[in-house]
Amino acid sequence: MSGERSIAGPGATATGTEPGLRAVVRGKDGWAIRHAVLTVTDAAGRQIARAEVDSEGAAATPPLPPGVHTVVVTAVGYAPAAATAVATASGGADLGVIVLARQGGVELPPPGRWTIDPAHSKVAATAQHLGLSSVQGRFSEFSGHIEIGVTAEASSVVAEIDAASIGTGNRTRDDHLRSADFLDVAAHPVISFRSTGLSAAGPDRWTLHGLLTLAGVTRPVDLALSYLGTGPDLWGGLRAAFRAVTELRREDFAMNYNQVVQAGIALIGATLKVELDVQAVRDNDLAGDTEPEGTGA
Repeated sequence: MSGERSIAGPGATATGTEPGLRAVVRGKDGWAIRHAVLTVTDAAGRQIARAEVDSEGAAATPPLPPGVHTVVVTAVGYAPAAATAVATASGGADLGVIVLARQGGVELPPPGRWTIDPAHSKVAATAQHLGLSSVQGRFSEFSGHIEIGVTAEASSVVAEIDAASIGTGNRTRDDHLRSADFLDVAAHPVISFRSTGLSAAGPDRWTLHGLLTLAGVTRPVDLALSYLGTGPDLWGGLRAAFRAVTELRREDFAMNYNQVVQAGIALIGATLKVELDVQAVRDNDLAGDTEPEGTGA
């Protein structure tokens, strides 16, 4: 069995009036693994107790026979962990916090549905201008959700962007980008992305495969995806942060407009660098996700 175990301080264990084995199961990010199971065997390898964790990751068994027992903790998507428990004469044992590592060493946010928070996310595209500098446009209106599975491969993403919400800081240029020369927002008001798969590219890094529909054209697109971590916010929610980048060829989406100004130099580069900085809130935490007035956080 592989796994790791760490002991927390007082107050971190499951509570209960009856003596028995008590433990709390968490991931490396410190959050409860809600589908974990503890199995207790005696010296002969016979199962003598089994307990599922509660919503806080805590588990408790009935009193155990006094003596030394083996505890195995399992959860889908995580490497199992084993620990030794010594039950007292009253049948009690306290293992504190048991930390499970993701299967294969890949860390993810807790499984479930997560909603993208536009107020704390960015969708931007950058194009070269005159071969000298770059111009960045940002979309201000977008939505989507992320389904985090018990494994990375079981996770998925769906997102939509209001094409007309593009902004570069120049009204004339923005109106041109909304025209049929580029985004053609009158005919194709929505830019959409739907993932089709996820493959590991390193620790906390993946390649997100998907289909992008832009200006009425659908093409397969791969994004280099990084997971930046998970943590609580100020309003009782749990947030996860991601960053993704890719490069698109304008001609792949029938955006062929250009001008050659001099010496073969194009006004606009042939490619777009797309950058996504995303915060997502776990759906069962959304009820408390209201910013206090004036925080702007």
